[in-house]
Amino acid sequence: MTIDSTQLTFILDNTPAQQNIMLVGKHGIGKSRILEDYYSKKGCKVVTLFLGQMADPGDLIGLPEKNEKTGKTDFMLPYWFPVDGKPVVLFLDELNRARPEVLQTIMDLTLNRKLAGKVLPEGSRIISAVNNGSEYQLTDLDPALVSRFNIYEFAPSVADWLCWAEKAGTDSRIIEFIRANPEFLDGEDFSSEMDGLERTPDRRSWERASQIISSFENIGKNELCLLSGILGNKASSLFCKFVNEKKLPSANEILTAGYEKFKQIEGTLSQASLPELAELNAGILRCLNSLAKNNADFEMPDVRENLEKYFDFLKISRGKEAVSHFISLLDAQKYPDALNFISQQCSSLYRKILQETED
Repeated sequence: MTIDSTQLTFILDNTPAQQNIMLVGKHGIGKSRILEDYYSKKGCKVVTLFLGQMADPGDLIGLPEKNEKTGKTDFMLPYWFPVDGKPVVLFLDELNRARPEVLQTIMDLTLNRKLAGKVLPEGSRIISAVNNGSEYQLTDLDPALVSRFNIYEFAPSVADWLCWAEKAGTDSRIIEFIRANPEFLDGEDFSSEMDGLERTPDRRSWERASQIISSFENIGKNELCLLSGILGNKASSLFCKFVNEKKLPSANEILTAGYEKFKQIEGTLSQASLPELAELNAGILRCLNSLAKNNADFEMPDVRENLEKYFDFLKISRGKEAVSHFISLLDAQKYPDALNFISQQCSSLYRKILQETED
């Protein structure tokens, strides 16, 4: 089975330091970022070693030198080796891209926490990451090495990424596009071929795109050309179309708007068609579900108030059909965390929903 970010956190919390972890997944899904964020909060140093870039074991264990006291060959400590006695998290990235001679060096490290006779500080952890798939140029791993890891297939969910993106300040247009088109977050099926090269959108490329377009209010032809090299032709074209044709406020804007802003939003919503409102209903519940799922202590007065005001707007201005659609999405159990949030923290709205179902 695959694990998402929440399950990975549980695994990291409950795996003893002496047990090694291997994460299997495609590139660009944020394996190293998630680990760095997790352990930095605990005050642990993460050392990332890109094994696929190492030419020989010397890049890992350091250069040989003569020990003048013993007359024997010793090895200079590599730059990353901890000398302060504090445990580290050693993240071995691209493990199955490493040369066979480098992998042999890893054997003693994963079993005994030793590297050329030097022992890692007590409490140090070893976590590796490998890519899996026919599209990668990979090295077969020795079964004896594989047996030294607890292995998990890591596939963080779209909700995981949306939560991270909102906290990281990702451009809101990208967040709303992915919320409406989740298949484009890891869009391996949307390739753009050019002389044998492929450009497909992934989480890493959406982050790069956000850094660039945040300074552009409008997305025109020049911006489209710029984005095509980051996201690929199909994804960038559909994203630009989404941004330029967007008429309704986003779900996030509706849920977090202040009093005056919400009044403006109501005026815009009054012009929306029922199909547009149906799409917005789903977007609001997806957004709320993501917020509630990824924030255990999620309490925002604006969200509670705006959610009820939005429901009242549907009932007063657009009639029973729009309200019934909103309720049907909750009844279908597609957004369980959103339903729990409404039932536990929005008592007034929850009573209105129950009343509507009884009428």
